[in-house]
Amino acid sequence: MNQAERFLAACRGEKTDSTPVWFMRQAGRYMAEYRRIREKRGLLEMFKTPDIAVEVTLQPVRAFAVDAAVIFADILLPLEGMGVRLEFVEGEGPVIHNPVHSAGDVDELGIAHPEEHLGYVLESIRRVRGELRGERALIGFAGAPFTLASYLIEGGGSRDHLRTKEFMYEEPEAFARLMGKLTDTITAYLLAQAAAGAQALQLFDSWAGTLSPSDYRAFVFPHTQRIFEALHVQGIPSVHFATGASGLLKMMRDAGGDVIGVDWRITLEAAWKEIGYDRGIQGNLDPALLVAPLPVLKKRALEILDQAAGHPGHIFNLGHGILPATPVEAVQALADFVHEHRG
Repeated sequence: MNQAERFLAACRGEKTDSTPVWFMRQAGRYMAEYRRIREKRGLLEMFKTPDIAVEVTLQPVRAFAVDAAVIFADILLPLEGMGVRLEFVEGEGPVIHNPVHSAGDVDELGIAHPEEHLGYVLESIRRVRGELRGERALIGFAGAPFTLASYLIEGGGSRDHLRTKEFMYEEPEAFARLMGKLTDTITAYLLAQAAAGAQALQLFDSWAGTLSPSDYRAFVFPHTQRIFEALHVQGIPSVHFATGASGLLKMMRDAGGDVIGVDWRITLEAAWKEIGYDRGIQGNLDPALLVAPLPVLKKRALEILDQAAGHPGHIFNLGHGILPATPVEAVQALADFVHEHRG
């Protein structure tokens, strides 16, 4: 069983020779190779230049024993094809220059077409798939409708998502239209990534954990479910991930995904009981532990592996992305430790 086969088997809930491992944001600022490129290039330029995106995607694959590569892109990229003016501002993050604040703003948005508006990501996927030569799996991804809606309404990142919830409550019909447009865009984009060579797809609903269960059910669930139904029909392995969403795990399972990603705010054991052992599970080490002393890191990783108890379908990952201050040596040591463990 090579590394690609190991990861994809786990997505299908099958027994593997060891636990597959990859890391969210495994390509990024903690690697010196990445920083050398980033010093000379803006983020949008990097995403839109396949030569650079391919190189950045492959950097951690060359450096670490991860079982999968994840394409170097950003969840907000599809918004440009919908008519959104997007900028990544140094030290501030993403900025939306024409945020959605009214029903009329929603009506002005279009649907992004993958080949026309996101062809650079698809080209990067094609090239990376060829470079991997079947030895490592390739993961594509997209942001979920609610998370993208939140960025659109807030105009960027937010701690309380107050504008988003205000719009959701005061303009429920317009919010539903916005979610529908985002769902159409994301579904087409993910299917195009699979056609280009992505072997598994992760849907990031990063901000769903800010919602109550009743709001998730009413405003988010139907749209997310529609995406996973489309992926299921095509037989594409899928991962459904959110942070701070321990109270939503059963609904996330029902919305879809072959694998449910969880963060460190719940034990893996408790999360899997909520989700059900008929689904795979991904996670769930606190990213901050990668800056801890190596014995502490290994001890906490072992706790997670022991909680998995050898059940098929566990993919080891962090509960969120690798932090910029992470030592490269810790990432390598963790990947090796996970593979060496036999439950």
